[in-house]
Amino acid sequence: MDYASGRLARLRARGDARPAPAEALLAALPTPLLVVDEGGVILDANAAAETLLNLSRSAIIGMPIDDATGHHLRSMPIETPFVAYDLEVILPGPRHLRVDMMAAPLPDWPGWRVIALNVHPSAAPIARRVGGNLAAAGAAALLAHEIKNPLSGIRGAAQLLEANLDPESRALTKLIRDEVDRVAQLIDRMEGFTDKRPLELGPQNIHAILEHARSVASSGFGENIVFRETYDPSLPPVLGHRDSLVQVVINLLKNAAEALGEQGGSVTLTTAYRHGMRMVTGNGDGRRQLPIEVCVIDDGPGAPPEIAEHLFDPFVSSKRDGRGLGLALVEKLVADQGGMVEYAREGQPERTVFRLLLPRATRK
Repeated sequence: MDYASGRLARLRARGDARPAPAEALLAALPTPLLVVDEGGVILDANAAAETLLNLSRSAIIGMPIDDATGHHLRSMPIETPFVAYDLEVILPGPRHLRVDMMAAPLPDWPGWRVIALNVHPSAAPIARRVGGNLAAAGAAALLAHEIKNPLSGIRGAAQLLEANLDPESRALTKLIRDEVDRVAQLIDRMEGFTDKRPLELGPQNIHAILEHARSVASSGFGENIVFRETYDPSLPPVLGHRDSLVQVVINLLKNAAEALGEQGGSVTLTTAYRHGMRMVTGNGDGRRQLPIEVCVIDDGPGAPPEIAEHLFDPFVSSKRDGRGLGLALVEKLVADQGGMVEYAREGQPERTVFRLLLPRATRK
């Protein structure tokens, strides 16, 4: 700590000598960058590095590069640039990722280097963006059209039979009606994937939405869960559709409750503002800023590894009685609002994190 504090003091002492445009450029670059001294201590980090490490800049500064990436860099050349491809790094959490690491010396400060980390797409947190599940949407539309109409006839016939049957037989007709209702509800949820109408987006108070969803959960499926909130009170309004965002959060809370089981546990809701968070738009001609982060975190065991990469696909579920539509609907509703959703296992001990990244409302 003494060494790191000394290096940090030296960095601050030299702060006036660093040109402001260079600082702005460092902060704006989408590639995670770290400034490391000759002893392997991190002296600066840009916004993309904060996002990658899931730590604030103040927490990163003074951290040994060993703790940040699992690599001490002492075996790498100091005075010449180098590149290490397909390198496994261990980020705080711990989280294992594969990256391309590039380092270049800073001539004015002997031994100091700038480290760039390019994360392999396949190693990034499991996320879904605009345009996913189109084939599944077509299948849902076809099934809804072919199945839902006959169901009303079956239910009506069961009701007519019930009037002339003995009590034991009436129990069977009630079973038919209940099962028809269950299938109809399932199809109603499937039809949600086929709705192509654009949502009317506007400024929304995300904390009011989270509180509403938490109240719904507390009075029903989440009555045995302890809810915790860690909110950023200065968060600006999110650009979104209120009812859809409420549905998204309720689905995530229900998923967390089912993962925790009858014994219950804790679910943490967090909000934060993430500078530099952006995604490539569907047509690839620009980047959309997604600075508002909402996390639903639970103590459950997480998804089995064999289905983790398919969590947002319809009909994929680790639950015996699961329909596999809740998270798929979450993905669609978030994408319809220009955002993205990620699944990850983070922390020590590991916890399940569903992370929503959403746009902020434009100032008028």
